[in-house]
Amino acid sequence: MSRLRTIILVIGFLWGAFASLRSNAEATQGDAMPAQFDQYTFTKQDLSTLPDLANVDDAHVRAVCSELLNRLRRDYVLELAPLRQMANAVLPLLEEQHETAAYARRLRTRLDCFAAADDLMTAIPPLSPDVQQALQPSAHPSPDAERHAWQERSKTEDSPGAPADVGRLKQIFAAEGTPAELVWLAEVESGFDARARSPIGAVGLFQLMPETAKSLGLALAPWDQRLHPEKNAQAAARYLKHLYETFGDWRLAIAAYNGGEGLVGRLLVKRAAHSYDEIAAGLPSETQTYVPKVEAIILQREGVALQNLKPPKAGR
Repeated sequence: MSRLRTIILVIGFLWGAFASLRSNAEATQGDAMPAQFDQYTFTKQDLSTLPDLANVDDAHVRAVCSELLNRLRRDYVLELAPLRQMANAVLPLLEEQHETAAYARRLRTRLDCFAAADDLMTAIPPLSPDVQQALQPSAHPSPDAERHAWQERSKTEDSPGAPADVGRLKQIFAAEGTPAELVWLAEVESGFDARARSPIGAVGLFQLMPETAKSLGLALAPWDQRLHPEKNAQAAARYLKHLYETFGDWRLAIAAYNGGEGLVGRLLVKRAAHSYDEIAAGLPSETQTYVPKVEAIILQREGVALQNLKPPKAGR
């Protein structure tokens, strides 16, 4: 089995977890669920004990991929912690190959999600080492604990610095009536890379999916307008404004941007809830890390708490 093929198989499934696990039905900012693989019996070994990824056999790779997908779809965020070592080990392998560059760029923007989950392990009882047993976690990290973990992490990590065009992006958001501070979603989504493409179809600064982009007036052919930084930003600003108008809360809007408008709406109804904190434990792990990460970045870059951002204004 070739080195490149092995890397693609493993990271294809790892990426399926990073990509937002969003609803793809309702023309929302949602990614399609990754395809299912046949289920193999997964051994009790920790994922960090895997051999060299370039040398494992096909059956083992598929077993690992299946387990990665299974863990990352669940809503217990601490299940991301054991994957930290694998994600760090895989990134340089991806960056060596032109064919996997898109995976590498996206993985790099999500790498700290595993580290944050690892940080939270100190406050929550550890997972059972038996991965074949159905996990019944005694407690989820509280939303406050997750916010604190991300805020502490943002203080110790090097800031990439504001890109040269961040001022122009803020003008675009303001013109749409969306708080200018939300341009920092682009740091989380693409690392401010206007050319960023995910393997499942999201493109541009704010990683817009095709159906979302079309619903917001962007053309995908003959030239994909999502690759135009200003058009991508304008569409993202409009979508965030719509999400706030739907849910009346910035945390819920950010959760819906990542996890899907339909999913957030259903959880609010099911739990008779009115806030993000009331539904956080029911969201996919990726969304549970995404929302506090966005909060921490905006607080670090702008000195403003997400919940203190003003509601959208009437745009043009």
